[in-house]
Amino acid sequence: MNANWNHFLTAAGRGQPDQVPVALIVDSPWLPGYVGIDTRDYFLYPEKWLQINLDLLKRFPDVVWIPGFWVEFGMASEPSAFGCRMRFYPDRPPSIEPLVKDLAFWQNMEPVNPQEDGLMPLALRLYGQMDQQLQSEGLGIHMVAARGPLTTASWLTGITPLMEGMITAPEQVTRVLETVTTSLIRWLDAQLETLREPQGILLLDDLVGMVSRRTYQTMVEPHLKRIFEHYSGLLRIYHNDTPCPHLLESLSLAGFDVFNFSHETDIGLVKQKMGERVALMGNVAPLGLGVRGTPDQVYTAATECLDKGAPGGGMILSFGGGVSPGTLPENIDALVQAAKDWGKTR
Repeated sequence: MNANWNHFLTAAGRGQPDQVPVALIVDSPWLPGYVGIDTRDYFLYPEKWLQINLDLLKRFPDVVWIPGFWVEFGMASEPSAFGCRMRFYPDRPPSIEPLVKDLAFWQNMEPVNPQEDGLMPLALRLYGQMDQQLQSEGLGIHMVAARGPLTTASWLTGITPLMEGMITAPEQVTRVLETVTTSLIRWLDAQLETLREPQGILLLDDLVGMVSRRTYQTMVEPHLKRIFEHYSGLLRIYHNDTPCPHLLESLSLAGFDVFNFSHETDIGLVKQKMGERVALMGNVAPLGLGVRGTPDQVYTAATECLDKGAPGGGMILSFGGGVSPGTLPENIDALVQAAKDWGKTR
């Protein structure tokens, strides 16, 4: 492992490495446009996917990419396994259409089989092949990812029926979330089993930030805890860039190690509420600065984040979300430079 990854692991364990790491969640919303190819070709041609991801390591040698060499079809892998309709486009990831809004329809559904259902078998096949090739080059894939229970369930029913059902039909929603959670654990397990050196998981679920604290604790927390407890011993990263300051203390007990959160939530507040339990990965504005800002503006914002979040350790500099479409490479360079300069002056 290189020094950047070791710094990342130290910070993820709430330690204070010699250099504050810069880590970015990156996938198909940004990468095809960054290199100027059709998004469908990024999914369709493994050799292009591999070269693009390898080139990231050369162009940005000081960045840790999360999850890194991500085999994904936008957000389509999980919903495809349940039979959702997908639409593919040349210039953006696929869209997903909810299947049946009636919660009663989903009460007897079975958990998915990642070896046979939807796009999952194709992703697993590619993971196995690419990890073997990367291992021969001294690299390898060490982290896998899945969308979380609420996000995945919302593709089945639609967001509004799911959210309303938490209040009007909590038992029905619970049964849906239990089956979805079982499916996600199977999916993550299947991905990890394709790797020679699995080290961690990334779970992404922004919808969690839309519920009240009470609803979170009764309807959502059990499913998040079940997933994160299942992967005890591995690095666990949770992404939720919906502003949810009301949930910070509760989320810190869910069992993940690293929290990637919204740029709209002050990192000082997140440090105060969660810093003793989890490491923080954030939180420069991904769109307002990463895409629309200048390197100087990104550098200033990154330094302000470091001043609030880095003292005492457990800080990973990042955007407050994934790398947005149109993010300028120079603005990523500015993040890296801010982290280097902050370490020299502190």
